[in-house]
Amino acid sequence: MTNNGTPRTDRPTSGVALGAAALTTGLMAGSFYVFACAVMPGLARSSDRAYIEVMQHINDVIQNPVFFFGFFGALLSTGLAAWRLRRTPLRWWVFGALAAYALAFVLTAVVNVPLNDDLAAAGDPARIADPAAVRADFEGPWVAWNIVRAALCTLAFGLLGRALVLRGRLLGAQGRGPQAPYLDPEAGSSASR
Repeated sequence: MTNNGTPRTDRPTSGVALGAAALTTGLMAGSFYVFACAVMPGLARSSDRAYIEVMQHINDVIQNPVFFFGFFGALLSTGLAAWRLRRTPLRWWVFGALAAYALAFVLTAVVNVPLNDDLAAAGDPARIADPAAVRADFEGPWVAWNIVRAALCTLAFGLLGRALVLRGRLLGAQGRGPQAPYLDPEAGSSASR
């Protein structure tokens, strides 16, 4: 508790961890969302061999430090934020985000990555005897589970966003600085209509 009787929210480094968690989780939610609403529907219009070839290339190039920063960073920073905020009123929001992102992380590891590996093992698309069967084995399950992980990451991002908003309110209540006037819901609007 603070001197004015409000619950202590955290130490300053907890805000950094929470911000990093929101940033990296947002990046992952956006990545999976783009696959769900643009990349995969666009590829669905391709021939079987073109579809397999492009997905093999995507699966190769996505394994890079920039993607891994978001993918692993979201799990680690959300875990750190959950640990740092475990004794605060924000804990349930952050624990919920951690659970949602961890589930998306596990789904990626046990469903999407093995499907990617199977597609790579199919070999050169020009030499695959039945590309329609290879595509059918991959496309439906991969797309469905990608939508699930996109939804989970979006949920985690929303929960972290809520934790950030609440943290700002709690810090303001503790007297750690005035709230900006445009954030004060009591201030109303001075904009002319």
